[in-house]
Amino acid sequence: MIDSITTEVIRHSMLSAAQEMARNLCRTAYNTIVYEIHDYGISLHDPDGNTIAEAPGIAIFSGANDFGVQKGVEFIGVENMSSGDVFMLNYPYWSAAHTLDVLVFCPIFASDRLVGYASCRVHLLDLKQKNAGYVLDSTDMSQEGIFFPAVRIYERGRERTDIINIIRFNSRFPERTIGDLQAQVSAVHTGDVRLIEIAEKYGVDTLLAAMEEINNHGERLSRAAVARLPKGTWTASDFVDTDGVNLDDLVKLTATVTVEGDRMVIDWTAVDKGVDGPINVPVGLTLAASRLAFKALTTPDSYICAGNFRNLEVRTTPGSLMHAEPPMPTFTLWTGLLAPEVVTRALAQGLPDLVPACSGGDVCDVMALGVNPRNGAAWLEATNDAVGFGAHAGADGEDGIMHVTEPGCRNNPIEVLENKAPMMIDEYGYRPDSGGPGRNRGGVGVVRAYRFLAPTSAIVINYKTRTSPWAIAGGRAGVKNTVIINRGTGDEREVGVSNTAFEAGGTLLNLTGGGGGWGDPFEREPARVAEDVRQGLVSHESASRDYGVAVDAVTFLVDERATAELRAVAR
Repeated sequence: MIDSITTEVIRHSMLSAAQEMARNLCRTAYNTIVYEIHDYGISLHDPDGNTIAEAPGIAIFSGANDFGVQKGVEFIGVENMSSGDVFMLNYPYWSAAHTLDVLVFCPIFASDRLVGYASCRVHLLDLKQKNAGYVLDSTDMSQEGIFFPAVRIYERGRERTDIINIIRFNSRFPERTIGDLQAQVSAVHTGDVRLIEIAEKYGVDTLLAAMEEINNHGERLSRAAVARLPKGTWTASDFVDTDGVNLDDLVKLTATVTVEGDRMVIDWTAVDKGVDGPINVPVGLTLAASRLAFKALTTPDSYICAGNFRNLEVRTTPGSLMHAEPPMPTFTLWTGLLAPEVVTRALAQGLPDLVPACSGGDVCDVMALGVNPRNGAAWLEATNDAVGFGAHAGADGEDGIMHVTEPGCRNNPIEVLENKAPMMIDEYGYRPDSGGPGRNRGGVGVVRAYRFLAPTSAIVINYKTRTSPWAIAGGRAGVKNTVIINRGTGDEREVGVSNTAFEAGGTLLNLTGGGGGWGDPFEREPARVAEDVRQGLVSHESASRDYGVAVDAVTFLVDERATAELRAVAR
């Protein structure tokens, strides 16, 4: 037995250690993808590989770290691990991500006993995948880079230069790739040192008892939360734009969610079979995406731990879109980013007052690369643009915020992009009228306009441009994501997921989606509509058309008589 005070002190010591791991990662990483965007997942685990503490970054990264650690340990064998060993894993079907989202982890020993693991997942720039930057159209795992099935990169504290050289000679950006990998090693070493300090301060037995109680407590919270939910079974579907190979074919995602007693089942067995292109999802990522939706509904106000998910069952069919097996291509893992909101859509049928409408729907990533004329060096930069969040029964959706799968992430600032790469950002701000109308309005997306100053390849990774963000309870859909290249020229066109070559002066306009609305928009208080107009989030035209509210163009006050007439006509 362990008392609750000691457990909480140890819990927060481990949370502090995870945060320190993140700080060290960001201070030593080479790429803005890591230190600006926070494209990482950092976790501490118990001796069985179960998550005990994490540092916020990409939620589905840290949510899949335990799966990857457990698979790696199973492959290596605990008996073959020593203090000072560090392992690298990017085999997608074990690591729960694509080849560039590399999981680095180390075992932690105190008083010659295994007390846990530290893990850090980061997006590395290049590991000899067939295309520089990102692979959008692979049809086989062999096209997606070099695989490391839990390979030891440090042995008893000494670098394995043979393995590091394999990475160095198989990367288009060797310095930055090795730099970020060593930053991951620094992060897990920090977790190693700090967990040993905790073990020495409180004793190994006390630390292990605290870990067990943290997960038991997380389970109790989760079971109590599910027990309070309405019971039932609901099914919903949504679509991914394309698999990257069959460009005109939407790919259907279907989830069935059952709430029974104090447990939940999320069933993906009705999804399409595995597809030709690289949007198939390793099962570890499907687990992480399902856990994210479950955590948001059940225990959003408590720190994550593996115990939170003991009453969640996730069902998949091996060889399917949501349970990829070798040699199925998995490089573009965006299906896993869209999956949590399919679960939410199913739940909205039975719990419309407890879940939000759809967000703008995607991460809306733009990645660009080329040769920088300033110094003749190869460059690659990327950023995830914000979207509008879906409205819910209690409030409007948030405006211009990072996608639901990356709550700890940021976007790449204008100043950084313009400094690091030959590009200019000509426009950046909110996208008016993109939020779905409703009694509570969906959040608006953003507008970012890129202008390239040298020949550039620009990769758009946005798989939600053909369908609109759905609404709840009589609200209206948000405006979908739109990407326009070379606006105002003879070559102007809309694209979705794509890789486009630009000459100097070429432009790309990223218009991200707004969240769906909640409730009848003609029930929204006119004063709230007028404030939206004043803030530039809703136009005068939309206020009149979508809400039945007349707003004075100069004073931004509500014209009560005209509003009454508009709403009378609407009724």
